[in-house]
Order: sequence, then structure tokens, then C-alpha cells
Amino acid sequence: MNDSFTMKKISVIAIFAGLLAVATGCRTDYGAGNPYQPGPTAGKDVGAGVGTVAGNVAGFGVGTVQGTTHGFANSFNPQYHMVRYWKTETTSDGRTVQIPYDILVDQYGRPATMPAPTGNSAPPPAK
Repeated sequence: MNDSFTMKKISVIAIFAGLLAVATGCRTDYGAGNPYQPGPTAGKDVGAGVGTVAGNVAGFGVGTVQGTTHGFANSFNPQYHMVRYWKTETTSDGRTVQIPYDILVDQYGRPATMPAPTGNSAPPPAK
């Protein structure tokens, strides 16, 4: 027999056994079954594996729906963040006044491409 084929077969069996142990959670409550009739114990293992897969599939579906809902609702979020800075200007009659400039920013503090919703004039271009 080819040694390479035998090693591959043993490796595949070991990987399958490891996956089966992970899927079943390596449970140790097998004392309730009859050691001469391993059907109930094997049934528990298969049931645990099927339940794990079904639970993950259901979790994926729920996560997809929740992510889609959150992404859709984020478009209609009325909250916004603004940064206000004050620019000192001198009027024609010699008074010094401060003019507020509002900049609409995203949640990371980056300026948005649209004007601020306060109705103030647009800020001067950055230098």
C-alpha cells in the first residue's frame, strides 16, 4: 500500500474526528446511555451538530436583517454634528465683531460636503 495515501487517509479521518468533537462540544454526559447500544449517544451527537448548523444559519439570517435595517435607518437619522469657530472682523465704523462659522462634520470630525443647517454663511476656504 502507498504510504502517502495511508497518511492522507489518516489525516482526513483525524480532521473529521476533530470537527465532530468541535461540533458536538465534547460533551461528557454520556452516562445516561447504554454502552452496548450507542444509538442514543450518536443521536445526541448528530442532533447537536444539526442544531449548531441550524442555529448558525438562523443567526446569519437575523444578522443580515438587522444590518440592513440599521443601514436603512441610518439614512434617516436626524442627528448631526457641527463645529463652530469664530472669526474676528472689523466693521466699517471701526467696531470689532466676531462672526460664527458653522461646519457640518461627520461622526469622525471630517467636514461634510453640504452646508451647515444653521443658515449661516459658508466658511471661507481653508488655507
